[in-house]
Order: sequence, then structure tokens, then C-alpha cells
Amino acid sequence: MAVAALAAGTGARAQDTTATGTGPAWSIVTPKQSSLVYARDGSPIWEIGTEWRTNVAIRTLPAHVGQAFVAVEDQRFYQHDGVDIVGIAGAVKDNLLGARRGASTITQQLVGNMHPDLVDRSDRSLGRKLREQAAAREMERHYTKEQILEAYLNQIHFGSRWYGIESAARHYFGKPAAQLTLVEAATLAALPKGPALYDPNRHPERALARRNLVLALMAQQGFITSAQKIVAQAEPLVTAKNAGFSEPAPNFVDVVRIQAERARIPVTTGGYRIHTTLDPSLQRAANVALSEGLLELEGRAGYRNPKYLGRARRSTDYLQGAVVALDPYTGDVRALVGTRDYNDSQYDRAVNAMRQPGSAFKPIVYTTAIAESLAANTVVEDTALAVVLPNRAVYRPENADGEFLGPLTLRDALAKSRNPVAVQLGLKLGMDSVIAMARRMGISSFIAPYPSSAIGASVVQPLDLVAAYATLDNGGARIEARFITRIEDRDGRVVWQNPIVQPQQVMDPKVAFIVRDMMRDVVDRGTATAVRSIVGDIPVAGKTGTTNDNADVWFVGMTQDLVAGVWIGFDRPRTIAPGAGGGSLAAPIWARMIATAGAGRGGAPWVVPDGLLSAELDRATGTLADSTTPPERRYTEYFLAGTEPLPLRLDTWQLFRGEGRGSR
Repeated sequence: MAVAALAAGTGARAQDTTATGTGPAWSIVTPKQSSLVYARDGSPIWEIGTEWRTNVAIRTLPAHVGQAFVAVEDQRFYQHDGVDIVGIAGAVKDNLLGARRGASTITQQLVGNMHPDLVDRSDRSLGRKLREQAAAREMERHYTKEQILEAYLNQIHFGSRWYGIESAARHYFGKPAAQLTLVEAATLAALPKGPALYDPNRHPERALARRNLVLALMAQQGFITSAQKIVAQAEPLVTAKNAGFSEPAPNFVDVVRIQAERARIPVTTGGYRIHTTLDPSLQRAANVALSEGLLELEGRAGYRNPKYLGRARRSTDYLQGAVVALDPYTGDVRALVGTRDYNDSQYDRAVNAMRQPGSAFKPIVYTTAIAESLAANTVVEDTALAVVLPNRAVYRPENADGEFLGPLTLRDALAKSRNPVAVQLGLKLGMDSVIAMARRMGISSFIAPYPSSAIGASVVQPLDLVAAYATLDNGGARIEARFITRIEDRDGRVVWQNPIVQPQQVMDPKVAFIVRDMMRDVVDRGTATAVRSIVGDIPVAGKTGTTNDNADVWFVGMTQDLVAGVWIGFDRPRTIAPGAGGGSLAAPIWARMIATAGAGRGGAPWVVPDGLLSAELDRATGTLADSTTPPERRYTEYFLAGTEPLPLRLDTWQLFRGEGRGSR
């Protein structure tokens, strides 16, 4: 039976039974329990609580679990009344001979661990020992041996933040305590004497020796046979990776904790089960891709900024990064990395940072243009501009390469990320229209109504920007990011449900398709070709982003089943490296994550919406291809009805033939 707070029996006896915050010193109280956080596949990813503990009933455990602790901690547990007189006599004799040891019983240890406010076990005085013995005897009068052993197994510290046998089994061996083998039980029974001293991860040889001592004691006391002891002692010491977690995601868990607390669920003490949207394999791919990518960047010749390796303890002046990955149809957050090293900094740059997106904002401008009936083959000059601002200052947008390419189609201008074209579109459409589109797509931060905002001068939250891209991936519907699916109490009852927020259609699916198709050219022949070289033939669309001073670099991209973004920069913005760009730094990290996780493979292709028109154009001119157009310049362009080239508009039969249907 699970340990409960029992106050049955006679009245208080002597001073050791004085009631306090934890009750009389002889009482068994239910300790606070941590809440477990689970990934979408049911694997544990973290615990929330000051002491990580999950109470279990002793009757659910294999017999050898309790026996291992009795053998090493209190071999006369079932015979004494809470105080082992024989053990005390032996300890006195050994101490006189110079072999110092204690004689505290399991019951005495439980009293001290459960009621440290009354019995301070660090106090070596005779008075403390007498109070502890009196409380232990009183506890034995009120509770059965089974109740006491169960409470002990659920109470004691096993190292780190791990308390109780269930938490120890989970984090050392990646399994519930009900599945502990004899060898594993003996390993855990070795820990109460000194959790740090016998930690099997840090001191495997020391832990192995004490584990084998526990096994020998179990054989000596008749809990196991000599043959079982020999076999068990020969087994290697094997512990779980990642402390039993499927994949570390501390920033993700921070968001989960905050959202649960806002829902008024006491997750730090109540022992809840929090089910989330996290995909462990994708989270692992994100962790590895960001870590390895930034280390490679810092290892390049000529890199002059502070580096992660060799940093001062708790320093955060090295290059940081963030990754967010969402399901574009539900908003479920599949992976999130908000800091390069959580031990150095818990600040979540994916959720809390506000950074300039640079050219990663341009798809919103182009979406506004397509929605306002400009065609993707519309030609705009990539040329020098001098825009007079209301304060009479002159704004002169430039390109990263310092050049101007002249007349370009919108498709080519987006693929090549030409700043003057985006600024001209913003001026032509009106920045208020661009800002309104950003709001509809999910950008909540303030966008200044200035021409420079068309090329990403106004700051955004990385999570918001990625969610906005989801609108282009899913056919025009805005989604809300979701981290938690439901929360259950310790008995499995659902206490909080978090259903998917119904996606809200904010644009014509045909507009979303055209812009996404333009963004495929960014990957296939534009600023993000590094992605294509890594992911192979996976259908991908996306956009790079780089600020003018090379302080922020981005790549936000999508497959048929995932939208994700990578940001790189310093907490105090400064140039990452000369020539740093989203295409060379952020895009490869994004691509490695996608390739490792296998996103985009086997999903349904992007389908051309009904009513969208298509034609084969000449890439060099943006006009209809003819018999003289070479194959390498031919490509398929898509049009909203009424924006197609005039010859197609006159061909009314095309509307009835339904050209343009299919997939790309």
C-alpha cells in the first residue's frame, strides 16, 4: 500500500513526539512528489520539483529490492523494536577498537530523514541519539514493518536530486522500480551510505565493489543463494544514458512548467504526469546539429570572438543559438533549443529573445504582394534607392554583396534576397499592409512602419517567426504553438486538457502555395543552396536571414510535415564573423537537423490548390517560354486568376481544362 500520513494510535510520548510542520517525530508523512514530463512517445524527458520523487507501494516491488536494503542497512530489521541493541553493542565494541561505524536502524534513519526539523542527523550528541531512538520505537508501535520499509524506500536520498527508489531506478537504470533486477537493486542499496561516494556513473569501480558487498550480505543472510550471489557479482555495472531521459530539453520543460503553473497545477510538489508534444528524435537532432555547427564555426580560421570551449565558468559571452520546430498543421512544438548550454544560461532565446530577422522577414512582404495580385513573374528593378523618411533623413538600402542586379522577377529577387526589391514592395504595398499581414500570420511583436522593416529591421520572437512560416506551409492557416497536450494526477485522472487550437485561415491557400513555391527556389538556386546539398531530394522551402552588421543569422524552412527555424548570434549583438550569413551558418545547421531526423520523407507532397493557373516561363525574362527557350531556362510558374500573362488570360479554355493541378 502507498505510504499515507497516519496519525493513529496513542497520544504523544515524551518530547520527541512534539508536533511540528512535519508532524510528530514518529509519524510517517507523505513527502512531496515531483511531476514527470513525458514526450509525445511516452518517454520521460524531465522532472519538475525540488526533490525528484515518485512514491510507490512496496508490494509492487520485487522482494529483492527491500531485502537488499535490509541486508546492508539493518540486518535485524524484522526482529528489533526500532532500536537494534545488538547492533549498538557491536558498534560500541568496534569503535573502541578503532573501526568507527554507526548502528542506526532503518527506522531511525527514516525518523531523521522524514523529520529533520526534530531530529538533525548531523548532530552527533547523545541527546539527539536518544530522541531519535525514542521516536523510532514510537514509530514501530504505530506502523507495520512493511509500512516503515516502504516509507524508507520512498524517502531516502540516492544522489543528485533523486529521492526514493522509483526516482533512483528511473535515473540510474531507465526503468520503474518494479522492474529492478537483483543486481540493480543491490547497486541502489549501496547508495544511502554515501550517494556521492558510490555514484555508479562517477565512481563505477567503487560502486561495483559496494554492490558486490551488498550481494554477499544478502547471501549471508539467506535472501539469495550462494549461486545467485556468484552470478550476480559477475555482472557488469550498466547504467542508463542521459539519466534515464530520452533526450534533454530543459528550455522546453521550462515553458511546460510555466504553462502548467499558469493553469494552477502545482507541478513542483503534486506528482503530476505532464504529457507534451516533444519529439525526442527531432530534439536530439536539434541538440546535436546546433552544438556541432557552432563548434565548427568557432573552429574556423580567423574566428575572433570568445569561444565556448575554454570559456570561463558560467560565462555566456560566446556564440549562442536557438532552434524551434513545429508541426505546421497543429502548432505542436516538436523540438526547442533555447540556449547552447543550460548550465551556463537558462535564458530561452527561442521563446524570450527579440532579434532582428533580417531577410527572413521578406516572405511576409512577398506574401502581401502576391495577395495584392502581383504575380511572381512581375519584374522589379534591383537598383540603388534613396528613400526620404518623414524626418528628412535619406534611407539607402544596399545588398550584402554591394551590387545591384537590375531587373528581376519577384521569384528571382526573393531567391537572391535583394534588399531594394523588398523595400520597393513595402513602399508600393504600404508598410501598414505588410504589418497587417505579419499580424495575421502570427507575428505579435511591434513592427515599425518604416521601409527598413521590409528587410527585417524590426525585432521578432523566433517562435513567432517560425509559427508565421507555418501559415505558408499548411495552406494559409495561422496556428498556435502548443507544448502540453494534457496533465494527469498521480492516479491517472486528467486534470487539465489542452486541445489543439483550431487553425484560423488567414489567407487564400493559392497565395500560400505561390509564396512557398518561390521559397523552394531559395533552397534550389538561391541563398540557401547549402540546404539542398545536405538534405538531398527532400522537398524543402525556406528563407535565409542576415542583419546588416552580421550580428544575427537565420534560416527558417519547411518540409511537408515540419516547419523549423535556426537563429545564431550573441546575447549582446555584435558581428559574428566577416561575411557571416544565414545561408552559410544557420542553413547547414537546419539541414543537418532535418536530414538526421528524417523530416519530409514519405509525407504527402504539396498539392496545387484548385483554381491556381500555371504556365511554363523563361527564367531569364519572366515571359512565356517559346520554341527558342533552352530547357535550362524553362520553369513552371503559378498565377492567381487574373494575374496570368495576357496570352493565357485570352485562352479561356484553360480555365475549363483545369491546368495547374497536380503537385510539385
